[in-house]
Amino acid sequence: MTDSASMSITLRLPARVFYEGAACKLSARSENGAFGILPDHIDFATALVPSVLMLTALDGEELVFGVDEGIMVKRGRQVDICVRRAARGTTLSSLEMIVRDEFIDLDDMERSARSALSRLEADMVRRFMELREQRQ
Repeated sequence: MTDSASMSITLRLPARVFYEGAACKLSARSENGAFGILPDHIDFATALVPSVLMLTALDGEELVFGVDEGIMVKRGRQVDICVRRAARGTTLSSLEMIVRDEFIDLDDMERSARSALSRLEADMVRRFMELREQRQ
């Protein structure tokens, strides 16, 4: 396949580039539903929802990614995708297991961290109130 029939795809996470390569087709899901783009698709930007992102590589290989919410911008033949989290699988079933393991575990850790932070904040407020009462 020629370069004129391809797009340059960059999938970014907050701290690093997760995937970079060429593709002749991209399928994703936005707030308005599923969509696909080809290299000559009109330029646009959209918000992505947690879903499966599929790329068709130049050799015909299907690349499957699980992505969290984010933004996708297509400009010319460059497609930039920025998401909070991403996972790559070889098949949809393998991707499901990877996403479940990585995303759900991370959600549990974030929930636990938020809970600990809330307890710490409540304890600080309580201590400030005690200090205030002692001064009066």
